[in-house]
Amino acid sequence: MDIAIVGGGIGGLTLALSLHQVGISCRAYEAAPELKPLGVGINLLPHAMRELTELGLGAALERVAVATREAVFCNRFGQFIRREPRGRAAGYAWPQLSIHRADLHAVLAAAVGDALVLGAKCVGVEQDAEGVMLSFEDGANARADAAIGCDGIHSAVRRILHPAEGPLSYQGINMWRGVTRARPFLTGASMLVGGWLEVGKLVVYPVRDAIDPEGRQLVNWVAEIQSPGNVMQGWNRPGRLADFLPAFADWRFHWLDCAALLRTAESVLEYPMVDREPLPFWTQGRVTLLGDAAHPMYPRGSNGAGQAILDARTLAGCLKRERDVPAALKAYEAARLKPAYEVVLANRTSGPDALLREVHRRTGDRPFARIEDVMSEAEMRALAENYQRIAGFEREALERRASLA
Repeated sequence: MDIAIVGGGIGGLTLALSLHQVGISCRAYEAAPELKPLGVGINLLPHAMRELTELGLGAALERVAVATREAVFCNRFGQFIRREPRGRAAGYAWPQLSIHRADLHAVLAAAVGDALVLGAKCVGVEQDAEGVMLSFEDGANARADAAIGCDGIHSAVRRILHPAEGPLSYQGINMWRGVTRARPFLTGASMLVGGWLEVGKLVVYPVRDAIDPEGRQLVNWVAEIQSPGNVMQGWNRPGRLADFLPAFADWRFHWLDCAALLRTAESVLEYPMVDREPLPFWTQGRVTLLGDAAHPMYPRGSNGAGQAILDARTLAGCLKRERDVPAALKAYEAARLKPAYEVVLANRTSGPDALLREVHRRTGDRPFARIEDVMSEAEMRALAENYQRIAGFEREALERRASLA
């Protein structure tokens, strides 16, 4: 069996490693002509780290990441709403890692090696009863037993399977992302989730430790603001501080100067918060979708990459157990389509930061005297546990389940 993977991102490379682990030949075809350190921070929750650890990458990833100890939820006045332990600090057998996307990609690419083909932009996929034929922009072709679309939110493979699909779904939230060299805050391994969209929401966490003799970290941040207009003119375009900094100008807490963090960023990217409406199917014969090509989602709950990793491991397991390729792809879809779309929909309305929305509503965006008078610990815990269940990283269930591959 030989599998063609369209796309060399996180999902595609995890799939390549997983297929090699179960003895299936594959190649990952990436459009980019060279690997560059692109992007900003990303989080790997324990369910993703379980899979990457089973691939033998746990130690390599921990060397270039920050093991998150806690998530700290606060209002825009810097008042703590809830401090929630994460990863091993929460009793998991696997850590939660905050990592620069480029560092994660480098670890994956090094492990995949020659199975990653660069400068191969797929522009067509045709199939027959025996296999698939990929065609590339440079005129080359490649034959395989199946094609897996891991080519992101603008997936060419998805357009082939669903040519009449509508545009990206924009729900009125704009985002700016960046990284800043800064001194550690709180534990040095804390993730801040603060404010709310109507007045500005901010997520901050370190992705590299001790980057200079002063002991500073590389700190990732995401600023979100509710925007009534559709601002989808570009994708990952350079952002302007003037467009969002005023909303955070007075975010100066005794434990973190958020305004200074934004102001001194090395670079700023702007893009709208978008996803796509759920599809009725991902699989057609010997072709299927994976990761953002299948289920792009709002970057809430630190879960987009995690769901792609779960896809990859599940698909490898299905191909290992079922040698009939179309049947294996259908089994993968049956296992992953519904759970993945539950996360997509949860991220729109009831992700783990929904408690910020509720506190904002109940307080009328004013400081509180005691958080217990605003929202009970039981209510907050229920929101967190519900999302853990939906996303597949509830601790006891994660430890009980069998290996996906």
